[in-house]
Amino acid sequence: MIFDTHAHYDSGAFNADRFDILASMPEKNVGLIVDPGCDLESSRAAIALAEKYSFVYAAVGWHPEDMDKLTDEGFDEMIKLMHHPKCVAVGEVGLDYYWDAGHKDEQKALFIRQIELALELDKPVIVHDREAHGDSFDIVCRYPALRGVFHCYSGSAEMAAELLKRGWYLGFDGPITYKNARKALEVLQMCPLERMVIETDSPYLTPVPNRGKRNDSSNLKYVIDKIAEVKGVSASEIERATFENGKKLFGMEDM
Repeated sequence: MIFDTHAHYDSGAFNADRFDILASMPEKNVGLIVDPGCDLESSRAAIALAEKYSFVYAAVGWHPEDMDKLTDEGFDEMIKLMHHPKCVAVGEVGLDYYWDAGHKDEQKALFIRQIELALELDKPVIVHDREAHGDSFDIVCRYPALRGVFHCYSGSAEMAAELLKRGWYLGFDGPITYKNARKALEVLQMCPLERMVIETDSPYLTPVPNRGKRNDSSNLKYVIDKIAEVKGVSASEIERATFENGKKLFGMEDM
């Protein structure tokens, strides 16, 4: 079975067929999905999907791109959602200097605030790090007890090595199948099998051969095949290992 550790089925891109898509996942060999929120509205939607489907779990968090929606009342409500029994992580949280490099201090403050919540609640974090590798690394290293995953990892192999030493997981997705994936494949090659998870970031980052179309969890078979090729092992071994890794990451070993 496949574990999609990061998919946004709360996205409006799924409004026309969300429930049909999700209902079809077990027959497509997808056994578990984590849907991370990006603000209060999407976190509520992720929780609602987790309540509806036994194989869907939620993460709750405030994404740096959505800081303009942040209110004290909304943040307090989000904290309440983090206590839901099907909320398995704080996320998607982090830093994004690609879309908004003008509010770095505010982004860092929000990231730290949510890291401290994750530690208080004993939950892992799902880290969004885009064009902010140095600051993201520096912040997470301030908290030795913090655990989690760098979603859609895009940093250097050197930074990956330091994160792996600290017990972090790295998320791999559609871009490893792209022609320009040299850096991502370098990281994939050096990442131990026991420290990687797979994800779609649906509806985004669709792998080859379906690049350009809306993504969903069934496309993870192409990511698995690419990892198997790079690692020189069978696709079934990658599927099994990443499923177990996802359960360990999110504290779901008994499921």
